[in-house]
Amino acid sequence: MKVIAFTGAGISKQSHIPTFMERPDVREKLFRDYANTHHEEYNEVIKQLKANMNGAKPNDAHIALAEYNIPVITMNIDGLHQLAGTDALELHGGLPEDDEMDMAYSLYNKPVLYGDPAPNYQRAYAMVYGLQPGDVLLVIGCSFHTAIAVDLREVAKSRGARIIEIQEDAAHNVRKVLEELLK
Repeated sequence: MKVIAFTGAGISKQSHIPTFMERPDVREKLFRDYANTHHEEYNEVIKQLKANMNGAKPNDAHIALAEYNIPVITMNIDGLHQLAGTDALELHGGLPEDDEMDMAYSLYNKPVLYGDPAPNYQRAYAMVYGLQPGDVLLVIGCSFHTAIAVDLREVAKSRGARIIEIQEDAAHNVRKVLEELLK
């Protein structure tokens, strides 16, 4: 049985990183048009995001996925999977390095903005298309607010894979589910 994890903001909430649902003022500024026309304001938003994530540490959900060597597709830009030891496929890129902050508005894939191409989407689809009946797509902290979040679930379902949703208390529930699945 193959297990693939698909993670969203809910996995990092217990690492004290606010979700975009909790910060609509940020989400509305993560558009390419906004970055192109409001350079200073956009750079400030990215600085705020980076400040929210500085010092954040992976919680046990990130650590359990790494310990069990579960392939991860993530919508997150916080880098917590990598800090935990997983080479996650980042659908929405990451954040600029400190020395790139003044030109954040001009960068692509740091993060992927609404209106930008998302270069890792095809890789994510390929991973999920590789699932077979009896395999599992473990969905952790993902809403249904983005097309990719809906699509990957649908692809897994069409492949006959089981979809297990963990939408609450990921820091405690992910390890429990993995222990049960992989015993």
